[in-house]
Amino acid sequence: MAGQVRKQIYIQARQERLLKRLAKRTALSEAEIIRRALDQHFQAVEAAEARPDAWQRVDALVAELMAQGPAAGGRTWRREDLYDRAG
Repeated sequence: MAGQVRKQIYIQARQERLLKRLAKRTALSEAEIIRRALDQHFQAVEAAEARPDAWQRVDALVAELMAQGPAAGGRTWRREDLYDRAG
C-alpha cells in the first residue's frame, strides 16, 4: 500500500446502501469506488476553477478585436436575415 493513506470517514446510511450496491454491481471495492469518486470531484473542481481564467482570455481577445475597429467592407447581412435562415 505504498503511497496510500488510511482515512476513516462517516457516510449516511443511504450512501452505504448505494456504495455496497455499486461495489457488487461493478466488482470494485468500496474503497476503489470512493477513490474514483474523489478523483472525479477533484477534476470537476479544477475545471470549474479554470473557467474564469478562460473567460478572461476570451474577454481580452474580444477587446483586442474590438480595438481593431470594424471589419473592412462592413457587414453584408442584417439581423433579420439570421432569423429568416433559422426558421
